[in-house]
Amino acid sequence: MEQFWKDNELGLKDNCFNPDAPQVPFGLNMGTELVFAELGVEGDPWGYTDPMVMRDYVRRYNDKAEKILGRRIMNEDYPLNHQRFPKVRLHGEVFGGEYKLVDGVVWLESDIKTPQDLEKMLDHVDAMDLRSFILPSNWDDEVKRIYEQTGIRPDPRLNGGRRVRGPVTLAMSIYGVENTIYLMCDEPDLAHRFFDTIGSVLIGYADILDAEAGERNNESHYGYRFFDDNCCMLSADLYEEFAYPVLKRVFEHCCPDPKVDPRYQHSDSAMGHLLPLLGTLDFNGVNFGPTVLLDQIRPHMPHTRVDGCLNPMTLWRNDTEAVIEEVRRDCEMAKALGRGLRIDAAGSTNQGTKLTTIRAVMHAIQKYGRY
Repeated sequence: MEQFWKDNELGLKDNCFNPDAPQVPFGLNMGTELVFAELGVEGDPWGYTDPMVMRDYVRRYNDKAEKILGRRIMNEDYPLNHQRFPKVRLHGEVFGGEYKLVDGVVWLESDIKTPQDLEKMLDHVDAMDLRSFILPSNWDDEVKRIYEQTGIRPDPRLNGGRRVRGPVTLAMSIYGVENTIYLMCDEPDLAHRFFDTIGSVLIGYADILDAEAGERNNESHYGYRFFDDNCCMLSADLYEEFAYPVLKRVFEHCCPDPKVDPRYQHSDSAMGHLLPLLGTLDFNGVNFGPTVLLDQIRPHMPHTRVDGCLNPMTLWRNDTEAVIEEVRRDCEMAKALGRGLRIDAAGSTNQGTKLTTIRAVMHAIQKYGRY
């Protein structure tokens, strides 16, 4: 394990294209939702858990991870209540949606069902004072208090400032999958207005939270990350006409220089038909669905780091033989196609994925991923 982590550090350099890397790097995204099943404790992985309880859970999880993986994987400095900034309204709420916890998963839903409803909502959004709507009334006082006590400022990447549902997922969550497609075909002018307004809100949101964080002129180069599972629902023609311009506009505003401003897209769905279009956007990193493998991605994105391509359900089932075979497949592709792969789930690493399964991923990298 000690050698694995030394080699992994080299593998992650140069955005995983380091010519001197000894092996394909590991980068499995492990969120705090993993602690509950691993420790056998009660809790809602995506709901609220008292910060002091979470600190204890994360510490205990890391104790286990250190024995099994050789590293303390998760950040143990879980924010306390007095260090938490007030809740900021999210993009979906700007468009009249509501975030609901259903069967342990947060979904964005809305009552907007007709073109007339949609047009009325867009009139409201276009006239909105966005800052006053998204920031709570006690925001300024709390930001001042937390900064004076801790020196911490709001992070522009949090609360959706630079991490957001992609335009297709946002539109379809608000207006429905079929409704959005029908709108594009039957009332394209209104559909264009919908997506243009989405782009304006995303940029306005980023600018507001940048300013609240004290960020000036993109000095920290945080980049921008889209999470757009529903992009697979559109044909390439519809995506190019309606959604692609939103990405291009947001990237040009928020991360104008892709050499230093990361551009990222996560879409854990079968969206391989969109690769030729997405390949023109100079992504720094991507994370696509388990049917969209490195050999499909690389011709369109020769210089992009690919995070994947393990099926999250294979990991969740803790079928170590199947996990090892998938890692072997991906490592062989990385060796044949010029590096640039970071072994990760093609989607989310779900609660129930065991540390022993993650160790199997590391084992397979060390056995089959040597360059």
